[in-house]
Amino acid sequence: MKPNKTIPEDARNFDALPDSALTDTRTVAYLLGVDPNTVFKWRKEGKLPPSVKLGHRCTRWRVGDLRKWLAEKAGGAA
Repeated sequence: MKPNKTIPEDARNFDALPDSALTDTRTVAYLLGVDPNTVFKWRKEGKLPPSVKLGHRCTRWRVGDLRKWLAEKAGGAA
């Protein structure tokens, strides 16, 4: 099976999303350049900002939390 190389909509518009928006695992994985399974592993290890559990198979992250975390990792804490 060929890997899906499409850019998630939230990733394309990440800078325009409000801090209060919620985004999915696929977008987080794309932004970090890792596999979605790695996102869940890092979440479990506490290496990512806390996620929001909306249902049994529905996990989201707050865009503002991700922006702050990414800025800190880049050395430019906002």
